[in-house]
Amino acid sequence: MQAVCRRLGNQYTKQSTAPISCFKSIYLLPDQYYGAENPRFASSLATKGVGHLVRKGTGGRSSVSGIVATVFGATGFLGRYLVQQLAKMGSQVLVPFRGSEDSHRHLKLMGDLGQIVPMKYNPRDESSIKAVMAKANVVINLIGREYETRNFSFEEVNHHMAEQLALIAKEHGGIMRYIQVSCLGASPSSRSRMLRAKAAGEEAVLRELPEATIMRPAAMIGTEDRVLNPWAHFAKKYSFLPLLGDGSTKIQPVYVVDVASAIVAALKDDGSSMGKVYELGGPEIYTLHQLAELMYDMIREWPHYVKIPFPIAKAIATPREVLLKKVPFPMPTPTIFNLDQIEALSTDTLVSENALKFEDLGIVPCKLKGYPVEFLIQYRKGGPQYGSTVSEKVTPQSWS
Repeated sequence: MQAVCRRLGNQYTKQSTAPISCFKSIYLLPDQYYGAENPRFASSLATKGVGHLVRKGTGGRSSVSGIVATVFGATGFLGRYLVQQLAKMGSQVLVPFRGSEDSHRHLKLMGDLGQIVPMKYNPRDESSIKAVMAKANVVINLIGREYETRNFSFEEVNHHMAEQLALIAKEHGGIMRYIQVSCLGASPSSRSRMLRAKAAGEEAVLRELPEATIMRPAAMIGTEDRVLNPWAHFAKKYSFLPLLGDGSTKIQPVYVVDVASAIVAALKDDGSSMGKVYELGGPEIYTLHQLAELMYDMIREWPHYVKIPFPIAKAIATPREVLLKKVPFPMPTPTIFNLDQIEALSTDTLVSENALKFEDLGIVPCKLKGYPVEFLIQYRKGGPQYGSTVSEKVTPQSWS
């Protein structure tokens, strides 16, 4: 405290504007001094990577990597894994959040003291966005949602917010790396509104920041995922699993930790990933039926399916979308019968043949079978050791 007081006193005697600069060096102040009119923030996005940043230490949790990253969407599924990897290498992570004070508490344990900085913000308030971005030199946008709510549409969440963040980062001028996380299959011609909005968001970001890096992960699998968890929960509750169509739609699910590693690898390179689009799919291609078999094998129960044609599945999911903004109360969160996801799953979603992949970032993605899906043991009705493994299973036909 004495050192701070001396510092304020010394700078106050030097120049009349010193109090403002002193407090700015200590606190994050969202004021007019952080706008594009300030010479410090007048330049465009840096054209090099973050390899030249001042580093200190051996590269571990208590080191200084030089990266100060604002991670929008850090409290979500991918965010916790990305924050953990950034903090593990000694980066300071600014965590914007708009919900409960408890929404970010699990992240604070991932970094050294003072390295994880939660900051309240409003995604519709430009000044609060500038405040959480003021001291950063890296911005990562993970914001996205696969269903609509009464307050946020697909276009606002996946397109307009991404455009706004890119514009503010451009005005900031001190942002050296900007990474936009999109979605595999994003295309203006997609049947899915979310994928069309994601494609529009990518275009808007690259228009404002041509040096931005775009990541397109496939369906992500992990402990908090929204693919295998809803399936296992439904199968346990109703003793069967609905398969959309005939279960032949092909997807390329990826382990969420690999996606986080790809983002960190892009940050640590020499800038070679800037301005490029990466499609991050897992090493194996699954049909919906094969992925469901993997889920049933892990929870050690006999699979029971009900094949639901796409027109019937859409009919089941439509009432929520029709009533969403017509009733005075929130509608239930869709899980399996999500109209937009049904539209997306009506076509195969695979990594393009000539696209940049994990290998171009020096990463070998994990196969799903094994550790990435071990979290499903929580759904075994008799505990973790319940049931038989694949090699021990005996088919009912062999009993006779």
